[in-house]
Amino acid sequence: MSIARRIADDQPTHFAFSAENKQKIKVILAKYPKSHKSSAVLPLLDLAQRQHDNWLPTKAIEEVAKICEMPEMRVFEVASFYTMFNLRPVGKYFIQACGTTPCWLRGSDAVMQCIKDKLNITSGETSACGNFTLLEVECLGACVNAPMVQINDDYYEDLDYNSMAKLINQLQQGETPQSGSMAGRQGSEPASGATSLKQGDSDAS
Repeated sequence: MSIARRIADDQPTHFAFSAENKQKIKVILAKYPKSHKSSAVLPLLDLAQRQHDNWLPTKAIEEVAKICEMPEMRVFEVASFYTMFNLRPVGKYFIQACGTTPCWLRGSDAVMQCIKDKLNITSGETSACGNFTLLEVECLGACVNAPMVQINDDYYEDLDYNSMAKLINQLQQGETPQSGSMAGRQGSEPASGATSLKQGDSDAS
């Protein structure tokens, strides 16, 4: 999606951090030298986004720029570079679907097709009910359990068409699905199960 399309047309006229988040900002800034407040730009943008229904209005970017003592355009460049930051409203469930090579080889096309079939949306769109937003992204770092999607802060791995459909159904019913492997794998063990350190291995000698 182009930068222009990612920016919301309707913008609030004001943004201010809550009292609770102002205390968190003090803790964050204390981690960096006073002459390097700009180093706090990522965590402050994340804090602003979490406060504002999971998206960053222009006024929030301006407020972060003021706190970090940075030019507003520099903060906007950061916010527009990372797909973790949303510059327009998103649904209650923000689905980031990996389409990079490992996930693609393992069937991410079927996962994306399921989302399209179930929610009638493609990358960059929000469902008619307003609860789901989809964005196809680059690698999310769970290649060993591909294909996968990130929904809000949680990873759902080892997906296929049917398990993605089940996941969407659970979310539509207001449930909180267990994150991790949808195939029941423990960590990144082989799909067939553990192949080493089994009980009895020590007796083989």
